[in-house]
Amino acid sequence: MSPSAQADPRVAPAAATSRDVPWTVLEGDCRERLAQLKPASVDAVVTDPPYGIGFQGERWDGQAIREAAIRRTNGLLSAGEAFEAWAREWARDCLRVLRPGAHLTAFGAPRTAHRLACALEDAGFELRDTLLWLYGTGMPKSRRLPGGRATSLKPAYEPILLARKPLDGTIEQNLKAHRTGALNADACRVDERFPANVVLTHHVGCAEGRCRRGCPARLIDSAAERTRARSRSAQPASRLFYCPKVSRRERNAGCEGLPRRKLDLFPNAGGATAPAAAAANPHPTVKPLEVMRWLVRLVSPPAGLVLDPFCGSGSTGAAAALEGCRFLGVELEPDYASIARARIAHWSGRRGNESDACPFARQT
Repeated sequence: MSPSAQADPRVAPAAATSRDVPWTVLEGDCRERLAQLKPASVDAVVTDPPYGIGFQGERWDGQAIREAAIRRTNGLLSAGEAFEAWAREWARDCLRVLRPGAHLTAFGAPRTAHRLACALEDAGFELRDTLLWLYGTGMPKSRRLPGGRATSLKPAYEPILLARKPLDGTIEQNLKAHRTGALNADACRVDERFPANVVLTHHVGCAEGRCRRGCPARLIDSAAERTRARSRSAQPASRLFYCPKVSRRERNAGCEGLPRRKLDLFPNAGGATAPAAAAANPHPTVKPLEVMRWLVRLVSPPAGLVLDPFCGSGSTGAAAALEGCRFLGVELEPDYASIARARIAHWSGRRGNESDACPFARQT
């Protein structure tokens, strides 16, 4: 099936994916699209929703959320209350379409993740854990004040909430009836160690076998090596999953035929970074494929149907394709939907031969 056929927005969402059509990206509001899905038809949700922090002044991450929440509640809400009310609504839609025991993972921002957690619980999910994606290479957003003072700290991590739809009976009964309810721990082991709830990102300037100064992976390993030397332990230095931040090569792969647009990841840096460049994929919050693959592998049964109601530029879909899963994405912005289709089509053809997806990833 060609990407253009898979991209047809007229495809009925209830039958959007199959063995012959392994992935589909639909345009539109996720609440309207999810309402068309059959109940208990999705095996996992892996998503990176808006954080409600007005990221880079983007309307979709601030004012649009507040307006949508106020329309549905007919009340005056603070920004935090509006974000929580908005998240609760889409979380309820996800709960309805997930199979019993199916998991949901959702990225969040440190200052609004508590609102997202409450929204998931109020929607009916069980909170199972909070994973930490540590990267240490964020750009300070603080105002610089006299005397070396500032208004905020440099971001260095993002929480990933792990939630589960209530089970249908015991865990054994649920697994037998629905193939959901448990995490695929063995498939996500790191150096034969049980997977942890921390993921580390290499510095963007790291190369294979050589980390830049200040790289979180290098710092963790160095500390672990010192501890191991003192204790004379034969255990590996660390037990965490490592992955670099997304490269321009990975960001744009598959989008070569699309128009190039302005990409400015640090609009408020005040000249501290290089000028904005043009990119075929200008989405400001692209997640690394290896991180998304690890999450898909963790929560989806083999060849399961993975849903991302905030598809963005398609990282979850590309990860699902590389992991042999089916994928259904929903994206409000037509330009991003086109980028997502191009990227998913690209990586779908590289399953089993995708070494260039994340060349410096390592599990040590």
